Amino acid sequence: METINAIGRRKASVARVYLKKGTGAISINGKTLKEYFPQIHIQTKVHEPIETLGLENGYDLNVNVKGGGYKGQAEAIRMGISRALVKLDENYKPALKEKKLLTRDAREVERKNTVNLRQERASSSASVNTLIQFILQQSYRKRY
Repeated sequence: METINAIGRRKASVARVYLKKGTGAISINGKTLKEYFPQIHIQTKVHEPIETLGLENGYDLNVNVKGGGYKGQAEAIRMGISRALVKLDENYKPALKEKKLLTRDAREVERKNTVNLRQERASSSASVNTLIQFILQQSYRKRY
């Protein structure tokens, strides 16, 4: 069996997954799964498509992932593994689709709007100026 590759994406993360027959080893950016993701709840996210199909010791995975945070990376890897398994055998698709492992979550971080930032800055500086004027008036009244 040759190597099967697939791509998974989530937020700013992109994962390239290479699947081949083996013992169940998972390598992410040259590290083991436990070294790269020490949190157990993140490890289970990565294992989810493999456990869904009951293929724990059937295939070796080599993953290159970049961008985003650790959760986005884990979800990108999960999607890449799911896609690679579907490329391997089309019969795996209904079980993975049922758990929504093949659905791309397209939500991205919204950009900051500079108009709103300017308005916030103007309103906060206006309130500071009002406060300064009030304090100066109070101190002037006390003197005279």
